[in-house]
This record gives sequence, structure tokens and C-alpha cells, in this order.
Amino acid sequence: MDRDRLTAFTDGVLAVIITIMVLELKPPHGAGFRDLLALWPGYLSYLLSFVYVAIYWNNHHHFFQLVKTVDGSILWANMHLLFWLSIVPFTTAWMGDNLFAAAPAALYGFALLASAIAFYLMQRVIIRQQGDASPLRKAIGRDLKGKLSPIVYLAGIGLAWVSPPVSYLLYLAVALAWLIPDRRVEAAVLHAESPGRRRGG
Repeated sequence: MDRDRLTAFTDGVLAVIITIMVLELKPPHGAGFRDLLALWPGYLSYLLSFVYVAIYWNNHHHFFQLVKTVDGSILWANMHLLFWLSIVPFTTAWMGDNLFAAAPAALYGFALLASAIAFYLMQRVIIRQQGDASPLRKAIGRDLKGKLSPIVYLAGIGLAWVSPPVSYLLYLAVALAWLIPDRRVEAAVLHAESPGRRRGG
């Protein structure tokens, strides 16, 4: 199967996830800016989750430029990732309504952890399908960020029962670390595209 159908479906699901998160934002009952500011926890949780979904979309887009065809295992690995990302709007809404409570902070971290594991598993399935000369494996290298992120999420889940704000700081730190796509992947994509550009020229 061509990758384009998978990526188009993924783009649509991620767009729906973001839309659901936006719809969960509640307008204030009053008409003043003070009423608006009183709802800052919900807006802050939306912002963090939006960044996370954007990071997954960005990395998914980059990785699949190195994938020419997909098989059933890749399709299911991708669906597994989308399942956990689809949980993010629910955890975001609960966190926004109870920002400093332990359980919402822990559940939010669990959703992030499960999504990270699903993304890692999808990478491994792609690499296995591509074989020994896998361009994705060469591009991601040791993938230190990918290996460290779940550890930070686990720490955030545990610390949620001690100090939820510390958990959120850990989740934010991981998001900031992933804001810039892996340049090795970008370089691999450019290298893969360059023969076609030369032929076209």
C-alpha cells in the first residue's frame, strides 16, 4: 500500500483531535477580561496539548517521507499511536478543570507515556519492514530523546502524587526538547529527495 493514504488519514485524525480540544475550551460566564483570566488553567492545558499533538504530527510527517510503502503491521502500529493520541483531549479537559489535582496530572502523563511508547513501536515496525538498509534507522540513530522521554513521563506520573506542578514542568520540558524536529531525519529526507531533484533538473 502507498504511504499517502495512511498519512492523509493520520492528518485527518490529528486535526479532529485538535478540534475536540478547542471545543472543550469553555468561554467565561462574565464579559470581562478578569472572567477570562479566571479560566487560565484550561487554556494552559490546551496550549500544552496542542504543542504535543503538533510535535507528533511534525515527526510523523518527517518519518513517513522515508517510508515508500506500508504493510498491515505499519497500519496497525499507526492506529495504535492514534488511539493513544485520541485520549489526549479527554485528559486535557480533566487536567484543565483540576489543574493542581494529582489524578488528572498522573493520567495526563500516562497518555503522554502511552503515546511515546506507541510512536517508538511504530518506528521499530517501520525499521523491521525496511530491513538492514533502513533509512529511518540510520536517520534516528541512537534516538536519545526518544529513550529519555518515557523516563521523564514516568517521573512525572510518580511526582503527580507529590506535586502536580512539578509533573507539568517535566511534561513541558519534554515538549520543549521535541519542538525542533530531529535534524538527522531532515537531512535524511533531503538526501532521499536529492536524486529525484537532480533527475528533474
